[in-house]
Amino acid sequence: MPKGVPNKRYTPEFKKLVIETMQKEKLSYSETCRRFGVNSRDRIKSWERIYL
Repeated sequence: MPKGVPNKRYTPEFKKLVIETMQKEKLSYSETCRRFGVNSRDRIKSWERIYL
C-alpha cells in the first residue's frame, strides 16, 4: 500500500489487531506504524484510547 492514500479506511478488526500486537510485543508507536503501514502515530494513539 503506497503512503499517503487519501481516505484509507481501516476495519475495526485491523485496528484491534494493531493495538493488541503493539501491547503484546511492547512495540513503540513508530515501530507499529512501520509494521502495519499506518501513516500516523496519532491515528494509532486514538485507536488505543478507544480500545482501552
